[in-house]
Amino acid sequence: MDGNGRWATQRGWPRLVGHRKGAERVRELVAACPGLGITHLTLYAFSTENWKRSTEEVLGLMSLFGRYIRREARRMDSEGVRMRIIGDRSRIDPKLQRLFSWIEAETRHNTSVQLTVAINYGGRNEIMRASRTLALAVARGEVRAETLNESSIGAYLDTHDLPDPDLIVRTSGESRTSNFLLWQGAYAEYEFTPILWPDFTPDSMAEILARFGQRDRRFGGLT
Repeated sequence: MDGNGRWATQRGWPRLVGHRKGAERVRELVAACPGLGITHLTLYAFSTENWKRSTEEVLGLMSLFGRYIRREARRMDSEGVRMRIIGDRSRIDPKLQRLFSWIEAETRHNTSVQLTVAINYGGRNEIMRASRTLALAVARGEVRAETLNESSIGAYLDTHDLPDPDLIVRTSGESRTSNFLLWQGAYAEYEFTPILWPDFTPDSMAEILARFGQRDRRFGGLT
């Protein structure tokens, strides 16, 4: 969800105004998912590299995450949205960590839309954490090293109970993955759009999905 800060700066507003506008766009897109045929939506909200930003922006974003969860909890539950948080929680404020656990428990039975939000997430960091946990399991004799395969690693990722993404969209005109779902996105289709996230509407997503539907996905084979 890239471009919040630039969207605000172009209008002479503080960057956090753009992040608040971006949160409103999240609400709209999540609500539109059933009509678009989307059952699983993963949003990249804060990367492991975003701590390099100003203290004001980082604290503002963390506060925004908390407000969004509290404000949207009832709506998500009534609309059948299950919310999950992926990423390294060790650096997150304990109060926010408890809020993450609470919303996950509150919505765990919902099945209409599976909403995953990546906070303090990085693809390399995720693979490193999974590898460490797997190595400890091997050392304890819980897993045999000679039986390891791709599924073994996938079972230790943050997304172990989620399907791999079919389509990854990056807004704001940047053409790079920025450490997002590196393992899971191996055969995802990519779409890079110049639209800044606060201007990215359900109609924008529908247009991308229409193009996605015309792609020939061979997964390394032939059709």
